[in-house]
Order: sequence, then structure tokens, then C-alpha cells
Amino acid sequence: MARSGHNWLTPALTLMAALVLSVLPLPQVIAPFRPDWVAVVLLYSSLIAPRRYGLLTAFWMGLALDMLSGALLGQHALALLLIVYLSQHFHLRIRVFPVSQLALTVVVLLALYEFVLFWVDGVVGRTVPLIERWAPVVSGTLLWALVLVFVERGRQAAAARM
Repeated sequence: MARSGHNWLTPALTLMAALVLSVLPLPQVIAPFRPDWVAVVLLYSSLIAPRRYGLLTAFWMGLALDMLSGALLGQHALALLLIVYLSQHFHLRIRVFPVSQLALTVVVLLALYEFVLFWVDGVVGRTVPLIERWAPVVSGTLLWALVLVFVERGRQAAAARM
């Protein structure tokens, strides 16, 4: 029963860490390969705990990311709302996929996220280099797959100890 009082702490810290990692300065060489941390965390969370991480969470995280990154207000919010909605709508079907198909689904959702950002940037006349636009899709998918494998192994190990 003591754990139920802290159910909000881990998700809040995870989302805050994703925001910090999204705006943390990186060396010029690896900066284009920065995963979209907020999108990856929200995708993982909306597939694992869809009732805890909803559209409202995606909206507020998108607005926070817009303010922190200096993007057009609502740009990331729109993109995050779209991918979280799709992942929640199909989460029961997606969760039964093997890891390889899950990774392919995440590639598609992250590509859709980047396409929405690309579209909004095109409407306002902002250009982003191609590598900075599409490299995060690959790095985010790899990160997502690693997190999935390690978290599931941790859950299985915890279940085996019980």
C-alpha cells in the first residue's frame, strides 16, 4: 500500500528526464542523431500504460517541448497528440507483436511524428537539414527497442523472484 502513494513519482521523473535530454546541448557531430526523447518515452508509456499516459500528457509535454526548444507553439504538441492517439487506439493489437514488428511500428509512428514537424516547418518556411529531420527516427527506434528489451527483462526477473 505504501507504493500506491508514489505511483505518480516515477512517471513524472521519467517525463522530466525526457524533456531535459531533449534540450541538453550535444556536440555538433552527434547532435543530429539525438532521439526524440519525449516521443520515445510517450510511445513506450502509451503502449505499456495507456490509461496513465494519455492525450493530455502528450499535449502538455508537447507544449513544454515547444517552449524549451523555441519551436512554433503547438508544433510538437500536435505531433505528439497524433502518435500517442494512434498508439493508444491500437495498443491492444500492437502489444502482441514480436519485438521486430513493434520496432517497425515505432519507426512508422516516429516517422509520422517527424513528418508532422516537417509539414509545420514547411508551412512557416523553416528549413531543417535532412539528417537532423530523419536521423532521430532511426536513433529513437533503436533506443525504444533497447528500453523495451531491458525493461521486459527486469519485469521477468522480478516476476521470477516472486
